[in-house]
Amino acid sequence: MGRTMTDHTPLADRLRPRHLEEMVGQAHLLGRGRPLREAIEAGRLHSMILWGPPGSGKTTLARLVAQHSSAQFLTLSAVFAGVRDIRQAVERAAEQRRHDGGETILFVDEVHRFNRSQQDAFLPHLEDGTLRLIGATTENPSFELNGALLSRARTYVLRQLGPEAIRVVIDRALADADRGLGGLGLDMAPELREGLASAADGDARTALNLLELAADLAASEGGGRIDARLLAEVTGRDARRFDKGGDIFYEQISALHKSIRGSDPDAALYWLARMLDGGCDPLYVARRLVRTASEDIGNADPRGLRLALDACEAYERLGSSEGELAIAQAVAYLASVPKSNAVYSGLQAAMTDVREQGSLEVPVHLRNATTRLMRELGYGEGYRYAHDEPYGYAAGQCYLPPALAGRRYYEPADRGLESRIRERLRWLRRLDEDRQEGSR
Repeated sequence: MGRTMTDHTPLADRLRPRHLEEMVGQAHLLGRGRPLREAIEAGRLHSMILWGPPGSGKTTLARLVAQHSSAQFLTLSAVFAGVRDIRQAVERAAEQRRHDGGETILFVDEVHRFNRSQQDAFLPHLEDGTLRLIGATTENPSFELNGALLSRARTYVLRQLGPEAIRVVIDRALADADRGLGGLGLDMAPELREGLASAADGDARTALNLLELAADLAASEGGGRIDARLLAEVTGRDARRFDKGGDIFYEQISALHKSIRGSDPDAALYWLARMLDGGCDPLYVARRLVRTASEDIGNADPRGLRLALDACEAYERLGSSEGELAIAQAVAYLASVPKSNAVYSGLQAAMTDVREQGSLEVPVHLRNATTRLMRELGYGEGYRYAHDEPYGYAAGQCYLPPALAGRRYYEPADRGLESRIRERLRWLRRLDEDRQEGSR
């Protein structure tokens, strides 16, 4: 039948997987031959904790477990439920058991929100088989759940969905005429689908919600095409507006900033004087100097940042006109010292990777194994303590996610103090190369 104008069920709910084959991105749990998949298909129920990021399929997986076992499926949200709600669910499970011997699955979303007494309320009913608990959590169960509860349930870790998996979900939604948007004749270019998959940041539900919003906007404009403008509007990217009025105030602060960047203390002092004479708040200028010290000087002369902060403090304590002299001192110093935008450029490059790559998982060897569960999952294995290594450096150890291994963000300039930092980093990288060659 496809979607109708009176169908108000969210796309994410309509497109929820109905079979294990429709689940995406969790092959380590649901691939052929995996223990969890075999248990589900055989209807062998057991209590479990599903730990994973939002939109990774925890609720869907719980429903599929119930579907394969023909068990009664009850749901609670730990955000709203209390001990009374748990008691009522237990009574329904007991009634089901008395009636036909059937089993009950109690699905508790955000189970980590339950306090200790609420979690303890499950224990006797798990012990006597009245119900099976499936808890979903985005938080580390080692920290958030009682040990007694964890010992009665198996913990399964769902992984964040990659862009490829999200793209499958998007393509399926656009093609499915029964439950998805396939009957609307929507046109969305492949590169835009990939952009939406990236914007969803591993959350399939977010991807479908944004897609549905874009489809609604396209329909309201009388067309069936989701273009780059619509996608930017729904994802919030490139939608910010800037003041283009040519205000003299902003022209002058721009001139001051660029004079400092260009190492012209005379011009910088002139533009400072113009702004002060025009009634500009000196503290506004002082705050901008803090930004300039990090953006344009950075580690070429780290004293610049300290001097800019001192200028702010001096003005706050002294006011005009004594405080303005401290600001002028900072302006003259910042304009005169060596410049480097290496930190600024490195941060921008890193932010670009964060937006494009999504929330990459922390490598297992960098995670602290503070609980037994975390040790069983391999947390901390392979980590080398730098202080115990030659030169205090664990040569060859990678601290980035595997997808970004070898990426360079900070490239110090050959000016000021950064020239020394540059040489040290080069030396450390040579140690890395020697380590890699020695391991071949």
